[in-house]
Amino acid sequence: MCARYELLTTLEGIAAGVVLRTPPTDDQVHKARAFERGEVRPTNLAPIITPDRTLAWIPWGLAVDWQNQPVINARAETLGSKPTFQPLLNRRCLVPASAYFEWRVTGREKIKTRIRADHSNVFTFAGLLSDNRFLIITCAPAPAIANIHDRMPVILDRAGQDLWLSDRPYSEVKSVLAPFGGDLAFEEITPPPKRQGVLVF
Repeated sequence: MCARYELLTTLEGIAAGVVLRTPPTDDQVHKARAFERGEVRPTNLAPIITPDRTLAWIPWGLAVDWQNQPVINARAETLGSKPTFQPLLNRRCLVPASAYFEWRVTGREKIKTRIRADHSNVFTFAGLLSDNRFLIITCAPAPAIANIHDRMPVILDRAGQDLWLSDRPYSEVKSVLAPFGGDLAFEEITPPPKRQGVLVF
């Protein structure tokens, strides 16, 4: 998965896609109003659904001592065997999104592609929490988008959300970390045309 996803929704939109245990607090409403909807990048504050089904705004990306950049995602296939992630397997969360982005490589050209779950304004990625930061779990791509990228974030349906946020051990919930089985829609984002010798503002 690339380092960008999109969230274009409201608190009501998030609540429509995920069953929250308690309604948003005044502080959460304030943070939602301050949140700049659009593309989310690593280290940005973004809303997540915690294991107790409440909203929180925390940065995307785990700080680690073995690289300067934050760790923004983890592979589902090796999640249970990596020392970095093993302590987090029972600190599971959901990450609301309206789309995510990948760059399809064609020769020397990289084409930005917006991918979303069809017929859904908001969906959720499977995530993990560590020290008030989150990461997103990735898996092999669904067949419909395999030509765009060899990874995709784990997208959970309602049953998958319930299982992922349950208090069951990781061994009993890891089956949800699979390519999305629903319909996916995608569109290429064409950059503005270049005009030789002219700066366009």
